Amino acid sequence: MNTRIPTLLVSGALLAASAACGAQSLDAAAGGDAEPAAEVVLDQAPAEEKAAGVINAITPDKELAAKVPADVKAEGLKVVSSIGYPPMELWASDGKTAIGFDPALARAIARKLGVKYTLTDEEFNSQIPGVLTGRYDFVISSMTDNAERQAKITFVDYVKAGSGLLVKKGNPAGVSTPADLCGKTVSVVDNGSSLELAEKYDADCKSGGKQALNILKFPGDTEAMLQVINGRAQATITDYVVAAYKAADPKVEVEAIALEGTESPWGIGMKPDNTALIESVKGALDSLIKSGEYGKILAAWNLDKLAVESAVVNGGK
Repeated sequence: MNTRIPTLLVSGALLAASAACGAQSLDAAAGGDAEPAAEVVLDQAPAEEKAAGVINAITPDKELAAKVPADVKAEGLKVVSSIGYPPMELWASDGKTAIGFDPALARAIARKLGVKYTLTDEEFNSQIPGVLTGRYDFVISSMTDNAERQAKITFVDYVKAGSGLLVKKGNPAGVSTPADLCGKTVSVVDNGSSLELAEKYDADCKSGGKQALNILKFPGDTEAMLQVINGRAQATITDYVVAAYKAADPKVEVEAIALEGTESPWGIGMKPDNTALIESVKGALDSLIKSGEYGKILAAWNLDKLAVESAVVNGGK
């Protein structure tokens, strides 16, 4: 603009000028980034979320919120998960609202960072590519943090959990240890930690001169479990917390068996070069742990045993 302003009008026009043409306020100029015009209205947890009361009471950490990447501040935290893995991820009774520990923690992190939150249900094998292409900011989907995945994405570990077996009620196949799987049909989620275990047990059977496993691969945990119910598989390998949750339902008629020595960290996965977001998520999780809010969310879903003491980056081996 080329219009000249008389000197006597400058002091009176200064406040108006700060609101015109995208100009900064004096406070913003002194402190750096401009404050948003309106405070973000944070998402509320749905009523069926067991930890709703804890989540909805979480307020932003101003120091952490100030360091959130600009695109996340503007667009909110875009999260991807794979719904149908209770108690970690499941649908509410409306069939379209995600609840469970993973959505609960993602929402808690968003509130701690002072940003909005959206969660998309995506098939497991599409989640890491979705993060790498920038479609999603992070994946939280009961994903094991291991060296192979660390070559693609960076994790902030949020729980530590082990694996388990699901067998038909009464355990007619007599499966109690991995050695009992030799010569039997086992269903697993394709490209997950359960497949890795199945392949390890298969190799152990072969090296011991026993029959190999017949491994059936499926895109999701629900499909894998159905193979046990319909008798096509004698067992399915899954995470023990999920196995125990399903075994507690008398209508399903399955039993859970813990696989000792399989505990490993599960991580929130992000694009490795998105260091600002990684630090923001790590900071938010540490804040939730320190405040006790993290423990309360775990307790709401009866998952206290999965707790970690601090947020660790790439703690899996």
